[in-house]
Amino acid sequence: MSGIPHDHYEPSTGGEKWLHKRLPIVGLLYDTIMIPTPKNLNWMWIWGIVLTFCLALQIVTGIVLVMHYTPHVDMAFASVEHIMRNVNGGHMLRYLHANGASLFFVAVYAHIFRGLYYGSYKAPREVTWIIGMLIYLAMMATAFMGYVLPWGQMSFWGATVITGLFGAIPFIGESIQTWLLGGPAVDNATLNRFFSLHYLLPFVIAGLVIVHIWAFHTTGNNNPTGVEVRRTSKADAAKDTVPFWPYYVIKDLFALAVIMIIFFAIVGFMPNYLGHPDNYIEANPLSTPAHIVPEWYFLPFYAILRAFDSEVWVVQIASFVTGGIVDAKFFGVLAMFGAIAVLALTPWLDTSSVRSGRYRPSFKWWFWLLVVDFFVLMWGGAMPAEGIYPYISLMGAAYWFAYFLIILPLLGVIEKPLPQPATIDDDFKAHAAKTGGTKTVADPTPAE
Repeated sequence: MSGIPHDHYEPSTGGEKWLHKRLPIVGLLYDTIMIPTPKNLNWMWIWGIVLTFCLALQIVTGIVLVMHYTPHVDMAFASVEHIMRNVNGGHMLRYLHANGASLFFVAVYAHIFRGLYYGSYKAPREVTWIIGMLIYLAMMATAFMGYVLPWGQMSFWGATVITGLFGAIPFIGESIQTWLLGGPAVDNATLNRFFSLHYLLPFVIAGLVIVHIWAFHTTGNNNPTGVEVRRTSKADAAKDTVPFWPYYVIKDLFALAVIMIIFFAIVGFMPNYLGHPDNYIEANPLSTPAHIVPEWYFLPFYAILRAFDSEVWVVQIASFVTGGIVDAKFFGVLAMFGAIAVLALTPWLDTSSVRSGRYRPSFKWWFWLLVVDFFVLMWGGAMPAEGIYPYISLMGAAYWFAYFLIILPLLGVIEKPLPQPATIDDDFKAHAAKTGGTKTVADPTPAE
């Protein structure tokens, strides 16, 4: 499976040989769990197992919740209340599902920013990065549609605002919006479509996750140094790696246990902290909430959407050049989706020959400013679109695009990187010497 030299599964018993010839699933599982993994991975590599747990949690709790949910505008809100009040353990299932979505996005944002810092998007892992971005987009679509299902005030008006963005697309926008809604406005047809897609997309995500794992098992894992595992021989590979089982499985399970303690504390003691109180009011098309906001994980891109109003000179120029086709609303939509697009194009925008940010002194400053910028945008998206808040969001949006389109390409040309270790083994030994640790896992019996 991997390009790293290692021992592959060899069936020993007659039954194993029989099965292996017809369906080599045991060998596939063996090669997956025993894959040689760089032995210098740090704690930022725990998010994969957290994301896997979240996906499983969302699918399992979602299937049970669906058994009691009614996707009809006259009964959806009451069915959610029925789940909360009358179904055995229903309130816990719903809170696990709702807060599980938040944990899912906490983990995916940590996973993405880890990849940005350590250059996990660089060759030969561009396809792995793109598949990851597709998973992220599918997660956003699934989460948005799921937020509509309780049919509270914020569900209804959030759906109205977000689907209205498609109507801003010139010429074909209204047709797309009508097709998405199933009619001229958010109504029963919309709820049914969103319910169906919300149930379907997690299984699409699961399929993409399998392809994602397959992709990075083919190229091998990145690591904090960005130095590749030596592939010259099995002995050299063994010096740079340890088998995923038991070393990283135990480490990941320990990290997952710690995160679960925090997660279940939130579910048990403050389950509605990340929700919106207006969503406990049944949807009313005749009563608009004072301040419509999406869930927290959409806020950075929502801030970018709202930042580009008709007073921004870039919008005015775009409108003038296109004869009014690109108005403020359409420009905001382009900016919102463009913010995700530049993230996906990072493998080709970063011109540095050095993979890891650990050895790029100037890059570190700009990267951590990007992290701060992300939280500023999140805060700006939660604020009303008035006063100073749109200007803060505009500055945040400007830096987001400047980082990917200007700073990253320029840094690759002008930055002088620090010396990198020759091998992963050298980095591991240097770290062990610095911390006073031993290197008992540095030399396992041949990489498996």
